[in-house]
Amino acid sequence: MSDMITWLDQSLRWVPAWAVSVILLALLFGIGIFVHRILFEIATRIAAKYDLFWRSLVARSERPTRLVAIMVALSFGVSIAPLTASQAETLHHILLLGFILVFAWIGKVTLHIWTTVYLRRFKLDAEDNLLARKHVTQSRIMERIAGLVIIIFGVAACLMTFPAVQQYGVSLLASAGVAGIVLGLALQPVLKNLFAGIQLAITQPIRLDDALLIEGEWGNVEEITATYVVVKIWDWRRLVLPLSYFIEKPFQNWTRETAALIGTVMVYLDYSVPVDAVRKEAEKIAAASPLWDGQVINIAVTDLKPETVEIRILCSASNAARAFDLRCEMREKIIGFIAQTYPTALPHLRAELKTADAVGNIAVTTPMRAQA
Repeated sequence: MSDMITWLDQSLRWVPAWAVSVILLALLFGIGIFVHRILFEIATRIAAKYDLFWRSLVARSERPTRLVAIMVALSFGVSIAPLTASQAETLHHILLLGFILVFAWIGKVTLHIWTTVYLRRFKLDAEDNLLARKHVTQSRIMERIAGLVIIIFGVAACLMTFPAVQQYGVSLLASAGVAGIVLGLALQPVLKNLFAGIQLAITQPIRLDDALLIEGEWGNVEEITATYVVVKIWDWRRLVLPLSYFIEKPFQNWTRETAALIGTVMVYLDYSVPVDAVRKEAEKIAAASPLWDGQVINIAVTDLKPETVEIRILCSASNAARAFDLRCEMREKIIGFIAQTYPTALPHLRAELKTADAVGNIAVTTPMRAQA
C-alpha cells in the first residue's frame, strides 16, 4: 500500500490533493458497485438451489449489500487518499455510522422475510382460520417488537460512536436519580404499550380478524401494530385503540376459541300464535339457508308480556358475518310467514267498549281488538 501511495504522489503531484481524493473516491465508488453486481449474481445463482427464505433474503438484500460494498470500497479509498487527519477521521466516522445503519437494515429485512416465509403455511381466508390467526397475530406483533429493538440498538450504537454522547450516557447510567425518573415518566405510554404488545403476543386475547364488540361497536381486528390496534367497524369505519386497552379493559371477543356463533332472533307475537307452526317454519327456513351451519336451531317461548308472547329463535353459523346475515334472513321470513299465514297472530291492542242503559247500568260489553 505504501508503494501505491508513493506512486500516486509522484504521478499526480501537480493535481490538487482534494481533486485527487475526489477522483480516487469516485473511482472506488464505481468499483464497489461493479464488484457488488458480480457477487450479487453469483449469490443469486447459489440461492436458487435453496428454499424460499434464502432466495428472498438474497433478492431483498440487494440494496443494503450494495451500500456495504460501496462503503467498504470508500473506506479503503479514505485510507489511501491524500486527506488530512481530520478529514480522514470524519469520513471514517461517517462510514462507520453507515455500516451500523446498513446492518440494522439488513437485520430488519431478514426478520421480515423469515416472518413472511413462516406465515405462508397459514391461510387467513380458510373457513376455520383460528390456528392461522393465532400464528399470524403472534408473529406480526413479535416482528414489530423485534424490529423496534433493532432500530433502538442501531441508533444507540450510532450515538455511542460520539465521545460526548458516550460520556453523557455513562454518567447518566451512573447517576440515574431524577433524570431516570423523568425519562421513565416521559416514556411511560411507550413502554406501557410495548410490554402490552409482548403480553398480547403471548396470551393472545385478540388475534387478526377476530370479531369484537368493543366500545359499543362491532367489527373485526384489521391490524395490530407495536403500539395500537385497528378495528374495522361493520360500516367500514376504523376504531383505533392502544394495545394497553386490551389488557386493562373488558371487551367481547366473539371468535376467541372458534369462529362459529349462535345468533339470536326475538319475535313478539299475539297470544293466539301457534308456536308449533312457528317452530316448524323456523326449522324449514334454517335448513334451506346456505348460511346455517347445521348445528343449532332452537325455538322457545322465553317470556310472557301483557300484550305479547316473546319467542326466541337460536340459529348457528360458521362465523360472525354469516350469523348476522342469518338472523336478518330469519326475521324477514318469519314475519312474512306470520303475516301471510296467521295475520291475527301479529301483536294487537285489546279494548272493551261498554254501553249503559237509561238508568246508568252497564248493559252490554263488547270486546274489541285493534291491530297494533
